[in-house]
Amino acid sequence: MSQTTETRRAGSRKLLSAGRKLATSLAVIATTLLGLLIITFVVGRMIPADPVIAVVGDQADQSTYDRVYKEMGLDRPIYVQFGSYLADIVRLDFGQSHVTKNQVASDLARVFPATLELATLATIIGAGFGVPLGILSAVRKGTWVDHVARIVGLLGHSTPIFWIGTTVILIFYANFGVIPAGGRIDIYNEGLVEGPTNSLIVDSLLAGEWDVFWSALHHVIAPALILGYAAMAYLSRMSRSFMLEQLRQEYILTARAKGLGTRPIIWRHAFRNIRVQLLTVVALAYCGLLDGTVLIETVFSWPGLGQYLTSALFFADMNAVLGSVLLIGIISIAINLLSDIVYRFIDPRTR
Repeated sequence: MSQTTETRRAGSRKLLSAGRKLATSLAVIATTLLGLLIITFVVGRMIPADPVIAVVGDQADQSTYDRVYKEMGLDRPIYVQFGSYLADIVRLDFGQSHVTKNQVASDLARVFPATLELATLATIIGAGFGVPLGILSAVRKGTWVDHVARIVGLLGHSTPIFWIGTTVILIFYANFGVIPAGGRIDIYNEGLVEGPTNSLIVDSLLAGEWDVFWSALHHVIAPALILGYAAMAYLSRMSRSFMLEQLRQEYILTARAKGLGTRPIIWRHAFRNIRVQLLTVVALAYCGLLDGTVLIETVFSWPGLGQYLTSALFFADMNAVLGSVLLIGIISIAINLLSDIVYRFIDPRTR
């Protein structure tokens, strides 16, 4: 058998293997999203809230109630309702919000960039401080640096985030007036920038509107710092744990025995071996922030996905609830896929 033929067969096998992996990944994604939709849909139908009342109000007569009940398809079996909803989803039709009277897709396009902006800044703050703090705590284990870092992390874990948010508003807004009470931007700057991303920080930078940029940054910094502190507490503890595990390995002891300095041991050897683990926990923290900003968005009146979802649940607006949950699921899967790709790039052993 010629070398060329063998090379072609090896290439075909690699292509086939890649195709199988892609098909498996797509099947897992589709199954996950379908399961998410089924659970959310069924739970939404079981909660003690009447979506018809949310549309017609509690003063409507019985004939109006019955008419809307049928128009919403609630007289059909639940599996028929779900099939109809699934067909709409395939056509990218998420239905209409009964609260805002807008298409859910339009509402999500408006509110999600606000949450994305907040969660991204919080993740940058959390990872930027948490990872170095955790590594420093591991390297200085048993010293005052380690004790302080662990106390900071413990406080971040054990303190309710809404309490921190309320306290920050009382101190820095009510007493000192150095932060805004809430919202994304000052009223007089609203509508000055409408860009392609719906992120006020990014769009104002692209448009060169510096007043809008500083106003948006002024509003986001307090909630982002609070969320970032919570993320930092988690990431510092995980980083400390990962680094301590590596520092106990024999190759580290061997490197020290050969006289290698602490800095090369930490950054050239130990850190390289925890990069994938760190990437995993940062991705998890980011996903957690995207769907866990409900409390902080409520405290700071931040018009994001968390506040939108809370309002939808309160008024039994199931189209908005299902659309929001599906979006959160898609984003979480996308982040996990992206982190998986990065794993393979930085660590060939995971390929």
